[in-house]
Amino acid sequence: MQKQKILDIQNLTVQFNTEGGLLTAVRNVNFSLHRGEVVGIVGESGSGKSVSSLTIMRLLDDSVARIPEGKIIFFEENGANNDQNTEGVNLLELSETEMQKRRGNDIAMIFQEPMTSLNPVHRCGAQVVEAILTHQKVTFEEAKQQTLALFEKVKLPDPQRAFRSFPHQLSGGQKQRVMIAMALSCNPSVLIADEPTTALDVTVQQRILELMKDLQRETNAAIVFITHDLGVIADIADRVIVMYKGSIVETGSVADISKTRNILTQKAF
Repeated sequence: MQKQKILDIQNLTVQFNTEGGLLTAVRNVNFSLHRGEVVGIVGESGSGKSVSSLTIMRLLDDSVARIPEGKIIFFEENGANNDQNTEGVNLLELSETEMQKRRGNDIAMIFQEPMTSLNPVHRCGAQVVEAILTHQKVTFEEAKQQTLALFEKVKLPDPQRAFRSFPHQLSGGQKQRVMIAMALSCNPSVLIADEPTTALDVTVQQRILELMKDLQRETNAAIVFITHDLGVIADIADRVIVMYKGSIVETGSVADISKTRNILTQKAF
């Protein structure tokens, strides 16, 4: 049985206002994501992969970014026939207030550098608790217990200590685990991981990838995994999208992409 579609990006174009005029960072991008699927988006710096993910989350600065064309359709958990756009919600048409309710709840993001993503003046536990209280009607104590359970789920060695710690008191890998716990705190249907292992050393990187594989199997969340290294997602991605200069140049399984590598794909790495 075919998996249900949860996200459908259609003809997405993103431009930025610059001193030299309009710069097109993403050009007519189309791809879909199904429940329980891991899609890797691969490309060099400036290929448009991170801009695409930030556009899905509606995190681009409206004063410099514009979206002249495209739709980002999110399909609800209980959607029936998922092939028709009318049964989904176009995230680009939502107000900021409506989109804030979706962030974390429906779609969550893990960023590349946890040190800059976590607030350095607040304890790690308090930051995850705040995310839970923002989206769920629970007490502080209930949110705290959820946070400790999440810290255990992401395999932090001492959840109680991590809860009390400030970000600078944890290692890079531990901080990234806190970020993953925060992203999972409201059970999102879609998880966007924007180069979540790039800032980590190779050993820690492998552990984080194994953790994400385990969590994906456990939660059945759909994951968009963004990276510049095809090898990083070789074991985790069901499907790979290669981007080059703002456009998708190739799509296929990791094995197919590794074998064929058309001219533009070769340039993308």
